[in-house]
Amino acid sequence: MKAIQKYTEQELVALLKERDANAFSYLYDNYAAALNSIVRSFIQDDQLADCVLQDSFVKIWKQASTFDSVKGRLFTWMSSIVRNTAIDTLRSKDWKNSRQNVELDDRNSDMVADNTLNIDAIGLRKFVGGLKEEYKTVVEMCYFDGLSQNDIAQTTGMPLGTVKTRLRKALIELRSRIKR
Repeated sequence: MKAIQKYTEQELVALLKERDANAFSYLYDNYAAALNSIVRSFIQDDQLADCVLQDSFVKIWKQASTFDSVKGRLFTWMSSIVRNTAIDTLRSKDWKNSRQNVELDDRNSDMVADNTLNIDAIGLRKFVGGLKEEYKTVVEMCYFDGLSQNDIAQTTGMPLGTVKTRLRKALIELRSRIKR
């Protein structure tokens, strides 16, 4: 029977920086489930989610030497890599093109209808509708149409910094309206 190895976070990081395969195996065995749940919060397709998780672990392996424990915990650092990989996947042209080619069957149309009802049920559109027009436009494009900040800038011809500023100000205003 194989003895179960345990590492402290510092030991694990040191071994990962030395490219220790056993430490990486330990890392995968102990963190894959938690990191997979982060991936699944972004991506519902099982095969794509598995690919994103695998890509994330490859990035973790390759970037282990860049981890700095002064800046945060190992899990937080890995979570950021997983989250960014999932977001990058969703924003990729290949993924967007694949979504355009999916047939709208009964299950997909129900899902679209459910999402519309949920947004309307919580009154989010009402709050967004009360924003200044310049804020309303960028919020709708970002959160309802799913465009990235770069896509919004290209579509509207606004500088990227303006898009980011308007989104930030709109979210601050929405937060204050919702708290009332």
